[in-house]
Amino acid sequence: MSEIIYFEDTEVGSSIEFEPLTVSREEIVDFARAFDPQPFHLSDEAAALTHFGSLASSGWHTTALAMKMMVAAWQANPGMQAASLGALGVDELRWLQPVRPGDTLHGQSEVIEKKASKSRPEMGIVKTLVTVFNQRDEPVLTMKPIAMFRTRPA
Repeated sequence: MSEIIYFEDTEVGSSIEFEPLTVSREEIVDFARAFDPQPFHLSDEAAALTHFGSLASSGWHTTALAMKMMVAAWQANPGMQAASLGALGVDELRWLQPVRPGDTLHGQSEVIEKKASKSRPEMGIVKTLVTVFNQRDEPVLTMKPIAMFRTRPA
């Protein structure tokens, strides 16, 4: 197993890159049917009657894809995954542009703030800025997750 990257090892300004992920029409429609069944997420015909013009992924789907890419980046570094204790929430989630069928997304997470927990000395809080881009390097999503990471044992 790789060496665990504890809260103390995390530095403001450090970042990780997310590997590309291509979004299919079927994934967009399947997610929408299950979780956000608005017409513009289900068909080109319905979307044509809106400002989207054609099928667009739910913002919640885009957010789930961002999470998938972020966790994959952590799992590529087992030491980072081993320190993760979940999250407290997300600040400032923004869907900047629609994600369309065939778009290839990639992204990054940059540490923007960290603080030791006052009530739980076994963990620290890390806030990151996550940005997801499409294949034209246009940002499609930004958010600021607030995650908990293990502190180094005494």
